[in-house]
Amino acid sequence: MKTTSIIRERGQLTIPESIRKEVSWINPQSAVTISVTKPDEIVIHPHQTIIDSNVIWKRIQKSRSTNKKGSISAIDSLKKDRKSH
Repeated sequence: MKTTSIIRERGQLTIPESIRKEVSWINPQSAVTISVTKPDEIVIHPHQTIIDSNVIWKRIQKSRSTNKKGSISAIDSLKKDRKSH
């Protein structure tokens, strides 16, 4: 499908309704990734966050940790932070 649009002030571009109807991932407030593939070509893709479950699990374990040689638990850290504000 091909259509024509106008780029407005501040670089704003409205994606025509005919295109939005063709592509299910285009919704209001959708996050997109925009890239220049050639000097005369811009490509828009749905933004995808790659999640490494191992990193997330390690962060969860760290946040649940109890006092260990200088480290404090997440709850104690939160209490300390709230007292300082």
